[in-house]
Amino acid sequence: MEYNFILPENFIEQSVSDLLEKTWFIPRKQRHFLRMKKHCLVNNKLINENQLVHAGDKITLIFDNEDFSDLSLKFGSANLADLLYEDEHLIVVNKPEGMKTHGNMADEFALQNHVAAAINQEVFVVHRLDQATSGAVLFAKNQFVLPILGKMFEENKIHREYLALVKGHFPENHFTIDRAIGQNRHDKNKRILSAKGQKAVTHVEIIKKFTDKTLVKCTLDTGRTHQIRVHLSSLNHPIIGDALYGQKSQERMMLHADKIIIPHPFENKILEISAISTSFLDILNKTKQNKKK
Repeated sequence: MEYNFILPENFIEQSVSDLLEKTWFIPRKQRHFLRMKKHCLVNNKLINENQLVHAGDKITLIFDNEDFSDLSLKFGSANLADLLYEDEHLIVVNKPEGMKTHGNMADEFALQNHVAAAINQEVFVVHRLDQATSGAVLFAKNQFVLPILGKMFEENKIHREYLALVKGHFPENHFTIDRAIGQNRHDKNKRILSAKGQKAVTHVEIIKKFTDKTLVKCTLDTGRTHQIRVHLSSLNHPIIGDALYGQKSQERMMLHADKIIIPHPFENKILEISAISTSFLDILNKTKQNKKK
């Protein structure tokens, strides 16, 4: 596998070593292979890893199959993968509600398997959505870019916007929930607010009020398990259809990952990718009609 990159105009000069480790977050094992196999070239030449590289330089990285672990992901059904964006390194897919992002066992098929079938190659999970949540999910197309995208998530460089229909009304139009989240000791499937838990920050904006419900937009500074669900239910405004933190419903859980914004890791551009859920919109339209009656 050979990858070629032209460093963008705003690139700050740095050593090859720093580029691979600190800018692109390539793991130590793969950096070792690049160095030992002489598989890192600058402008088609092998140079010392302490040499500086500049905007406009061409960087070539060559990886062999044995440089990475072999996951041997089984392919699913291509028609179950709704592709929103794809390039050489990453792919964004619109996940339907009720489908897992990835399987927990080797023989369990999930969105990851269906995406692999759609593009006829393995893909790697960068982040996940709860099974009941729909919307935009990012996958890496190779194990080289996987830790780079993962680090971008950790540093909050990749932003996600969610739509949620919740019970009741809020007194404010904009507010932030900054409450740590931890494991529920009595139920391994649930999370709770916990001072000893992990930091969790959710920004909430009111979009539209209905008779007894509110449509909100949520943006995240962190990505804890069930974060939006726990934060909203902690204010006594659970998401409609959330059986775990609210009440059971015949309808789907009304949480949808509406948009993902990604600064491209190798190109000087911002990807802003939206996802549409017809089932989410159908229920929302029914809620609007009920308000008019």
